Amino acid sequence: MKPLSILDHFQSIGLKRLSFVIVLMTYLVVSLLPGAISVVQGAEGRYSGKQGQVLVVKVPLEDESATVQGTFLGRSIRFFPDPRLDEPKGFVGLLGIDLQDEPGTHDLLVDLKQGEQSRTLNYSVAVVKEKFHIEHLTLPKDKVDLDEKAVARWKAEQEQIKTGLASDSQARLWQPGFVEPVSGRRTGIFGSVRIMNGQPRNPHNGEDISAPLGTPVAATNDGVVRLTVDHFFSGKGIFLDHGLGFYSMYFHLSEVLVKDGDVVKAGQIVGKVGATGRATGPHLHWGVKLNGARVNPYSLLDLPFKGAVQSATPTPVTESVSGMGSPIP
Repeated sequence: MKPLSILDHFQSIGLKRLSFVIVLMTYLVVSLLPGAISVVQGAEGRYSGKQGQVLVVKVPLEDESATVQGTFLGRSIRFFPDPRLDEPKGFVGLLGIDLQDEPGTHDLLVDLKQGEQSRTLNYSVAVVKEKFHIEHLTLPKDKVDLDEKAVARWKAEQEQIKTGLASDSQARLWQPGFVEPVSGRRTGIFGSVRIMNGQPRNPHNGEDISAPLGTPVAATNDGVVRLTVDHFFSGKGIFLDHGLGFYSMYFHLSEVLVKDGDVVKAGQIVGKVGATGRATGPHLHWGVKLNGARVNPYSLLDLPFKGAVQSATPTPVTESVSGMGSPIP
């Protein structure tokens, strides 16, 4: 092989530099084209929250006609114009950290579309591990080990829920000011790991609030009754759609006072406390799913959206549960 001369060597360097310039110019031209998607490298902001918490993510943006959509751990996060009048204009999204999301730092990608222009922002979200309570429960064998008939019923009920909640309301229905549906003792703690008859079960995905049989149960906020049920585990229950992937659930009711499709307001009585389904005493199982994430319902009362309706003050306790809760798909 003929060795390269000094001239050949410099010509080679020149070609490499020319190639680099061509690639750089191509990138700049594509980035400046109308409608091109540009990914902003690096974090636009940093957030941190524990498993089960709800974070409010703010995107400063004057154009209220823009479309803002986020993605976090495969879940879609809906953004909407900030309802707080005392805040600078912009969009906010409620990011729910699921009770079993992996601790560590994850990306929240937010796509902005304004007319033909679009860009992507990158936020960092640190998920902090929560120390959940461990509960040991002893129950009748038929309440833990289901027979084939009970399993078939449970599977059919899961399909009913999946079908009933298949389409979310595309508008934000809730208003500032969340309500605690029942004021009482919290006897089944969110996220607690339950050992039933020595067998580990799924973590408790809601809050059990102990209250006398027949106590009125209020809607935590405005919404539409998406589904009413009478299920094996959850008993008589209500699923409220608050819009943009935000649902609240009310289980073990003795009475359901609304029907599918009803529009309800924050504080409106929708049912009464009971002990239906898998429960050992009268209580309300209050659950919340936010864009698919199972979050602590009491985190709603800490959100910085205040209205005329004030929430009751919860009274947490650490004693054993009065109810078994129910699984939320």
